[in-house]
Amino acid sequence: MATIFRANYKLEREPIIFSGSSNRELTTKICAYLSLPIGRIELRRFSDGEIWAKYMDNVRGRDVYIVQSTHPPAENLMELLIMIDAAKRASAKRVTAVIPYFGYARQDRKDQPRVAITAKLVANLITIAGADKVITMDLHAPQIQGFFDIPFDHLYASPVFTVLFKDKISNLAVVSPDIGGIKLARSYANRLDANLVVIDKRRPKHNVAEVMNIIGEVKDRNVLLVDDLIDTGGTFISAVKTLKERGAKEIYAAISHPLLSGEAVSRIENSEITTVYVTDSIPLKNIISKKIVVRSASNLLAEAILRSNKNESISSLFEIDKDQIS
Repeated sequence: MATIFRANYKLEREPIIFSGSSNRELTTKICAYLSLPIGRIELRRFSDGEIWAKYMDNVRGRDVYIVQSTHPPAENLMELLIMIDAAKRASAKRVTAVIPYFGYARQDRKDQPRVAITAKLVANLITIAGADKVITMDLHAPQIQGFFDIPFDHLYASPVFTVLFKDKISNLAVVSPDIGGIKLARSYANRLDANLVVIDKRRPKHNVAEVMNIIGEVKDRNVLLVDDLIDTGGTFISAVKTLKERGAKEIYAAISHPLLSGEAVSRIENSEITTVYVTDSIPLKNIISKKIVVRSASNLLAEAILRSNKNESISSLFEIDKDQIS
């Protein structure tokens, strides 16, 4: 993958980057970009499943970054909390949780009686464990930033995907799959100088959505469908079918987090979509599909770590209304 961010730098004080077990391959790419070794940590499971962590490198007075997505199973979240606690007890100067995919973000409000606001609970757990800062990418609900009382940097994956389409796909329309994704879709549309289209839908129950209307014109246009995540794929494929019925030509998708549970892969394979581009925020283990293409977000995350370590602004990395990254 071509480097899309600046690569010439000199670290004031080298950070030390550790990987949880959820996505070690992504951490390896981040460290390669920064020309740093992965920090050594021993992670064990007792016979009953309990997690045990010990840092093999000295972290006293160091700027520690822990890379760990919190997708299922829940052990990924628990492992992150234990690693944060261990780093704080080892006298790390600053501990930053780098969470490429922030799990439980869909439970961000009390939308019915007697349910938990789990995203707030997770934010509390990360803070109480001892994290001094959080870096994440494409939250399902951006307002989750307000659940934290520590510095929080929210990155957007759009620079990773827009290079694939800018000046390469003509007559393009960018589609938001719902009203809540308009801001994200607008950032793509601005970067690509494309029209913005919004799908109006209702969700009668979890993982089920019904398309009500399409706001905008897709007839005889190539379409880029953008969203933060794809889970079972039911809602996603419903949108693809509707776009085709309305006369869309080639349909592409840029999805930040590929959960791809249940029958998602087979649904994508059997749909009329041309290509689904995803990031490596969640590893695609044993998933084979000619229609799913992975684009690494490692450079984006590495640049955020670099700038955080040097106490520089990273606004150009998460500013989604201006094209500041070439």
